[in-house]
Amino acid sequence: MEWFTASGYWLSRLVLQRALAGIYLAGFVSAALQFRALIGERGMLPVPRYVAYAPLRRAPSVFQFHYSDRFFAACAWSGALLSAAVLAGGADAVPLWAAMVMWAALWALYLSIVNVGQTWYAFGWESLLLEAGFLAVFLGNARTDPPVLVLWLLRWLLFRVEFGAGLIKVRGDSCWRDLTCLYYHHETQPMPGPLSWFFHRLPRPLHRVETAANHVAQLVVPFGLLAPQPVASVAAGLIIVTQLWLVASGNFAWLNWVTIVLAFSAVDGTAMADLFSLPHHSPVGAAPLWFEGLVLAATALVAVLSWWPVRNMLSRQQRMNMSFNAFHLVNTYGAFGSVNRSRHEVVVEGTDETELTDTTVWKEYGFRGKPGDPRRTPRQFAPYHLRLDWLMWFAGISPGYARQWFGPFVERLLTNDPATLRLLRHNPFPGAPPTHVRARLYLYRFTTWRELRETGAWWHRTLEREYLPPARLAGRGS
Repeated sequence: MEWFTASGYWLSRLVLQRALAGIYLAGFVSAALQFRALIGERGMLPVPRYVAYAPLRRAPSVFQFHYSDRFFAACAWSGALLSAAVLAGGADAVPLWAAMVMWAALWALYLSIVNVGQTWYAFGWESLLLEAGFLAVFLGNARTDPPVLVLWLLRWLLFRVEFGAGLIKVRGDSCWRDLTCLYYHHETQPMPGPLSWFFHRLPRPLHRVETAANHVAQLVVPFGLLAPQPVASVAAGLIIVTQLWLVASGNFAWLNWVTIVLAFSAVDGTAMADLFSLPHHSPVGAAPLWFEGLVLAATALVAVLSWWPVRNMLSRQQRMNMSFNAFHLVNTYGAFGSVNRSRHEVVVEGTDETELTDTTVWKEYGFRGKPGDPRRTPRQFAPYHLRLDWLMWFAGISPGYARQWFGPFVERLLTNDPATLRLLRHNPFPGAPPTHVRARLYLYRFTTWRELRETGAWWHRTLEREYLPPARLAGRGS
């Protein structure tokens, strides 16, 4: 069937698949390096305890059948190696069926991790990576031209990501409607980056322009993805530019990067090749009938499952970042339906003194990404995902967000648990564990230009209240 494939999108598929493999690589490496403290056998929210009450139908995962830290590490590192192989072109060097198996294995391995990750993996970009990864299974490889239907499914995913995010904003916080949200957002976002201070200090009229441009990018431009070329390519280009702006202004794991990758499904590959003076691609012939059948089946599945996210988008009670099935297929997306006006940070401290007095010296734990030391420049980590740091941002909003894991986190600090300490930037008690650990809530704000010049501090912080009173292990200390 000549209508089935689009040879002009070969370069678009190449960029999309290789970049998506790179994001998979970041996800698997993130899991491999952090899981022991978070969900390992001795972690804060252990997988064995979770799968004991979460049935297979609700959380399909290979870890439902067997779990050990060694097995999890093997799965995560296998996913990382397979991602690296696909990134290097391995899926284009094998037969079509083998390429599909490689992509399906990546999807199944990451689904297995997400479905036992609990609150540590309750982020919209996990579902976004899984949905994009599922569609990549049916994109084919160098042995066949890209299927038109899958390219449209990828555009449909991108449309839902952008349009859903735009709707949740205008329906949610009033500051999106009066164009003032960016007076606060760069300062109060979960994990500011090295340029966030400068974005925050832009003139307020420019913040209003930013907000208005965001509405255009998310509520108007996505419709261009559904138009003929070159309109679709222009719409994709605008989305890429706005996402790069977000990459520069903060750390949102791989949310922005997957969105950029998806935009290439709407970019005319032939025009892109001409732009970069690349040789044109020769058509590779008809796709096998079995492949066409699988693509048609996947398209029908997405069409049926689209009912739930479409209904959600049209609802006044729209929900964001929600999966309607245990396989994270055809989800609903959105971010920052409300924006915090102030930033609260939980600062965790310990002491090695046995008796607590008014003169007790408390030493602060340093986190890798979240604000702590006011003089430390915010770092860029995305697309790598610092899961503990992100959850600490939620903990600062409300203790209710940290009820499940904050107590176990403190317990592990009191024993100098090696896996937990590897999640931190600085442990003030390298020789022996502290006798007590406490947490206090601070109000943080970005310094002014004058304060930055005079003090070298990026943040100014004010103590508000006690978050957790001094805690110790039973049987130790006074």
